Amino acid sequence: MADTHLSHQNGRVAGPKHVVIVGGSLAGLFTGVALKTIGINTTILERNPNKLLDNQGAGIVAGGDTMAFFEKYNRCPRDVAIQSQKRLYLDPNGNIVHEEVMKQTMTSWDLVYYLLRANYDNVESGYLQGKKPTSWAKDTDGTVDYRYGCTVTGYAMQAGKVKVAYTREGKEEAVSGDLLIGADGPSSTIRKILHPEVHRDYCGYVVIRGTVPENEASPESKAAFIERFTFYHGPGVQNLTYTIPGINGATEVGKRLLNFVWYTNFPEGNDELEKLMTDKDGKRRRITIPPGMMTDEAWEMVKVRGRNRLPPQMAEMVQKSRNPFVQAITDVIAPTSVHENGKVILIGDALAGFRPHTVSSTSQAAFDVLMLVEVLEGRMDMAEFERRTVEYARKVSEMGKFIGDRSQYEERSLKEYVEDRNMMSTPRNKLEFPPWTQVR
Repeated sequence: MADTHLSHQNGRVAGPKHVVIVGGSLAGLFTGVALKTIGINTTILERNPNKLLDNQGAGIVAGGDTMAFFEKYNRCPRDVAIQSQKRLYLDPNGNIVHEEVMKQTMTSWDLVYYLLRANYDNVESGYLQGKKPTSWAKDTDGTVDYRYGCTVTGYAMQAGKVKVAYTREGKEEAVSGDLLIGADGPSSTIRKILHPEVHRDYCGYVVIRGTVPENEASPESKAAFIERFTFYHGPGVQNLTYTIPGINGATEVGKRLLNFVWYTNFPEGNDELEKLMTDKDGKRRRITIPPGMMTDEAWEMVKVRGRNRLPPQMAEMVQKSRNPFVQAITDVIAPTSVHENGKVILIGDALAGFRPHTVSSTSQAAFDVLMLVEVLEGRMDMAEFERRTVEYARKVSEMGKFIGDRSQYEERSLKEYVEDRNMMSTPRNKLEFPPWTQVR
């Protein structure tokens, strides 16, 4: 493996000077923020043509590695998440059939994104509660360059550097770095270049997601969902609903959102799947119908399905959601994280796109970046980085397949569903990694 670690000279980091990061969403920003903090210059190449990514309207279970990342690198003095106190399970009539005390931290995609943008390239927003990112700057910070509208077309190794080619506004451009980090999600371009044999496969079901302001919920729904992590399992259906920060990341009572995550089966080739995944412009989307792009006909179909198949509190959330979106559930995983003698690295969803049942995608990205810093600061070699990131990716990927298939295609007892969910809450440092998870 190449020697990629850093040394410290006069309080500053010496070693790789510039890193190119492909992907400007959460994984790419985790990388950019961490490397900036340890003095490495970075360029982020984001495909989306807009300077800021659209709000995904999604909740995130902020696992231990996510919270550890923010404790180490976030310079904005504000709450990052809110706490859920209990887990509840409902029956089809909305009665509580199981509950247990289990504290978890919940946040939202948009709050995480805007905090990372503030820490990376000083983007100001209402999420900062009046704080100014420029006041957090340190002389030892690396330089940053967030380029949007960049479609990566390939890379080449040249004289020990990685030259990344991309198009922007119809023009061919390139940027070179000492390392290339592929952080461009489950449909990763970098992974496709490295492993064209790896495909992102549809699993036969989708997740429908949306939010409702907590003050618009009925008393029954408030009792079920506020500061609760609430589940329902039925034939071909799983729903979980919980509280997340509201507009501009508001965490005050009355200003938060109730976030639902509803898995429901739509077999490949099914007419209803075609209706669901065809947007308002008539385009058949393969993976995602973004917020605001679902047709009225498809949304009405979804609401009818909710009324017929969900407990009343969860059906209420579907009826009241104003801006839902849909994601096809898929499986994808690369053979390894480290390539080109340690010069090209896959992290987060680009390495392994977990099923959302794992509630681990954001934590995976944070963990991978925390491990990358260990390498760059000389506390870990690249072989150990590869071992740890790959074993985690393989283990959690298989756990997601296991509980996802049991939830959507098998009828299990409530006890088994509870055990499955609790298994997914096992802290990373307590997971066991059998031989099949190891790099060979």
